[in-house]
Amino acid sequence: METCNCIEPQWPPDELLMKYQYISDFFIALAYFSIPLELIYFVKKSAVFPYKWVLVQFGAFIVLCGATHLINLWTFNVHTKTVAIVMTTAKVLTAAVSCATALMLVHIIPDLLSVKTRELFLKNKAAELDREMGIIRTQEETGRHVRMLTHEIRSTLNRHTILKTTLVELGRTLGLEECALWMPTRSGLELQLSYTLRQQNPVGFTVPIQSPAINQVFSTNRVVKISPNSPVARIRPAAGNYMLGEVVAVRVPLLHLNNFQIHDWPELTTKRYALMVLMLPSDSARQWHVHELELVEVVADQVAVALSHAAILEESMRARDLLMEQNVALDHARREAETAVRARNDFLAVMNHEMRTPMHGIIALSSLLLETDLTPEQRLMIETILKSSNLLATLINDVLDLSRLEDGSLELDYATFNLHSLFKEVLNLIKPVASVKRLFVTLNFSSDLPEYAVGDEKRLMQIILNIIGNAVKFSKEGSVSISAIMAKPDSLRDPRAPDFFPLPGDSNFYLRVQVKDTGIGISPQDIPKLFTKFTESQSPASRNPGGSGLGLAICKRFVNLMEGNIWIESEGIGKGSTAIFYVKLAFPARLNESRLTQMRLPLKLGQTSFPGLKVLLIDDKGVSRTATKGILMHLGCDVTAVSSIDECLQVITKDHKVVLMDVDGYNVARLVHDKFLKHHEKPLIIALTSSTAKESLLKVGMDGVVSKPISVEKMRVALAQLLEHKKILQ
Repeated sequence: METCNCIEPQWPPDELLMKYQYISDFFIALAYFSIPLELIYFVKKSAVFPYKWVLVQFGAFIVLCGATHLINLWTFNVHTKTVAIVMTTAKVLTAAVSCATALMLVHIIPDLLSVKTRELFLKNKAAELDREMGIIRTQEETGRHVRMLTHEIRSTLNRHTILKTTLVELGRTLGLEECALWMPTRSGLELQLSYTLRQQNPVGFTVPIQSPAINQVFSTNRVVKISPNSPVARIRPAAGNYMLGEVVAVRVPLLHLNNFQIHDWPELTTKRYALMVLMLPSDSARQWHVHELELVEVVADQVAVALSHAAILEESMRARDLLMEQNVALDHARREAETAVRARNDFLAVMNHEMRTPMHGIIALSSLLLETDLTPEQRLMIETILKSSNLLATLINDVLDLSRLEDGSLELDYATFNLHSLFKEVLNLIKPVASVKRLFVTLNFSSDLPEYAVGDEKRLMQIILNIIGNAVKFSKEGSVSISAIMAKPDSLRDPRAPDFFPLPGDSNFYLRVQVKDTGIGISPQDIPKLFTKFTESQSPASRNPGGSGLGLAICKRFVNLMEGNIWIESEGIGKGSTAIFYVKLAFPARLNESRLTQMRLPLKLGQTSFPGLKVLLIDDKGVSRTATKGILMHLGCDVTAVSSIDECLQVITKDHKVVLMDVDGYNVARLVHDKFLKHHEKPLIIALTSSTAKESLLKVGMDGVVSKPISVEKMRVALAQLLEHKKILQ
């Protein structure tokens, strides 16, 4: 028996292939049948999927494919016709479903792609929203830091504290290695290192303000990155640092303060900036983020506002301190002024009591001496003494009048007087001096000028006498012409006196007086100074050799009180001058009854002495009492002189017909009248006074008022009027 070593295969090659196909079809069918199960699960769970019927159709296609492969298992062996029919039917159905699914997918795929596009769009939107939320969170964080920094910065209004707090808070919030502030110098040409974070760099370094890096920062309101080697950034130690951190700088506006001058700030005539430099730590890869730069910009603006507020507060406090100092100075000046007023009042009191009294005594005794038998030489000397005394008394009265004019207490003493006689009396006083200087003096009245007028005779005479006296005084030769007219209403307005607004009426008129001389004249620039008290002309040719005084200044005040105006004209030095003034006077016929009692009517004396008239004189000043007693005795009166009210009440009897008193106090008349119950026993009371308040004296019970200084003639007229009219006002 022959042995064969060949191994005969278990499966023939064709059968092996068939076996592999058989196994593959089985697993394919198994896989196909599992896919519909997964699709059914997906459809059940996916409630929002819009194409469920497509999935059903696709599942049917898969099932048919699986069935085809499963049926195909029976075709590997001998099979019946039924298997072939089933196999054919399954393949036809599979082909139909496959074609239907393919055609349907042509319409479905674009929709599926658009869904995918929307999905991508939504993803992008979600990413963008995430970025925006990140920005919002960054902004919220930046806002929180800004609020914190603003609170810290504005917790004080001290500029140094504000700047130091800013650097500290920025360094802590941003993790800075160094932070510095450069302030412009007063010249504005340099920046000076003023504040640093670490306090290890000495301040006071300066850099030119025209540096390129500085100009770059100052040209924008944004944060600018600068080189770590820039002059304003070289303030940190470089030892051991191989890589310097990033440096940024931002300008800090120094707001223009129109109403304040900050003493240690630069002159802000143009817009100026401070420079804030911020440095990240060295040897680190950290960089500046956008929100950090925004934080720095906002803080720079807040610092600028806080600095302006602090500067305004400091200047306000400085202004308050200055105002307090000025108030102290004003209070001191006020006290000094009050002291000066008290000193002036004391001086006026001395003038009134200590100087007037002896002067009145001299005038009274001189007038009494003129009544005696004198040689012509003696009479001339006594008359000279009397005139000099009257001039000195006028000067004293001028000083007192000026004081009353300045404090507004001077009142005009209205009475009826002879206007023509007033001018003639002034002319008689001036003529002796004019005759010595060989001056020709003329006086002219207009035909319509009333003879009598109502006004303050004494003040008007003082004005006329002063102006005519100046004309005579400053004229060495030539003439002085005086004219007095009643001004017409249409001539009252004079272009040379634009500030004069007269108000004529039926019961009054304006007196125009013009005094023209051929004297030395006045320089035009010196004319406005003539009515200033104690002011001399600066021109040597027109300077007053007798010095400056009060005359014209007082005249102007009196003219203003009389609702008038006064001015002086001159064409220059050596061409003479003209003085013109207007005053408002009243017609006597327009006076009421109360004024009639105060008229000074011309007296036709039937007697020049009063023998046996018992007079009681009360005067607390010995010199004045002696002089007045001498005048009364010269007039024939029986005089009893006492020095006080108590003595008066003790010695007065019903035989005393007249009481003359020169004492203070308005209750004297009442005490004297109360002593006598019967009216015919009450004496007539005359007040001897230097005061101008004569009407008030009459209201308290005085029967008459005689102004000092007293002369024999004045006392004679006063007694005659008193005995005849029972009322006088001299």
